[in-house]
This record gives sequence, structure tokens and C-alpha cells, in this order.
Amino acid sequence: MQKPPARLSMVCYPDPRLRKVCAPVEEFGPELADLAGKMLELMREAQGVGLAAPQVGVLSRLFVCNVTSEPEDDLVLVNPVLSELEGDIEGEEGCLSIPDVTVKMRRAKSCVMRALDVHGKPMELRAEDLLARCWQHECDHLDGRLIIDRMSEADRIANRKLLKELEKKHSRRAIAL
Repeated sequence: MQKPPARLSMVCYPDPRLRKVCAPVEEFGPELADLAGKMLELMREAQGVGLAAPQVGVLSRLFVCNVTSEPEDDLVLVNPVLSELEGDIEGEEGCLSIPDVTVKMRRAKSCVMRALDVHGKPMELRAEDLLARCWQHECDHLDGRLIIDRMSEADRIANRKLLKELEKKHSRRAIAL
């Protein structure tokens, strides 16, 4: 993995990197730990609960999250795999890469996550409610899926103007990359 820049910045829709399927992380070391730390900082600054690597322009299967804002609840999940998705609950979701757009999404109420930590150590965790929703959202990012892909017609109409503004504002930057 290449060394991350000194300061990360958010990749915004419609940047094509948000649509890429990310590659598994194969190297564990200081660069990965540095990237994860910087992602947690950026997530906090943006007042988010999760941030996936493609949202900072890194096409690797990694995301960070914290739904409580308590530092001891910081999670770094490398090469995550969701399983045992159970229940069904609808809730509002936003995305740091699609500012000001919210969408009603149906997600599993609970799930199990198998992943590696930043040092390559395997872990298995179970989550419900907001944390389960967060994991599902961030795993979607790693597969190139966005919340706008599953919008209802009502959400599409409600967010049409915002999405067009984002496309206009960020498309020049995306083309240059």
C-alpha cells in the first residue's frame, strides 16, 4: 500500500473512484495504520459515523467507523465480510461523499462482521441497529455502491436538485483525475 498523503480529503459524488470495487488489503504495516488513523480524523471532522477508503481516494477494502463518538469505540475493519444479516428496518441515511442528500434505506437490523484489524489479526463482531446499518453502508462503498443507487422515486425527486449541483460542482474534478 502506498503511503497516504499528509492530509486526506473527501472524494465527492460523482467521482468515478466511488464506483470502483476495491481490492483486498494484502500489506499490513505502518502505512495502513497511518491511513486508518487519518481516516478516523477526517470522519470525526466531517461528523460522520463511518468512512470507507474509496471516499478518500484509496481503492482498498478498508473502512473506519464509530457510532458513539467515544474514542474507545473506534473500529478499523480491513477486508470486511458481512454475514448473518437478519431482520429488516428502514431508516434515513446520508453519506459524507454525497453531502446534504438523505435517503430512506432498508437494511438488515443485525449482522455479523468478519474482518481483520489494522495489524492483520482476525476478528468477528456482531452489531445491531445503527452500527449494523453503518457496516452495511460502508461495505456497499467497498463494492462501488452508493445510497443513491437504491433511492425510491420520492427520494430521487427530493434530491434531484442537490445531485445535479454535486454533479456540476465535482464532475470537473473527477474528469481531471
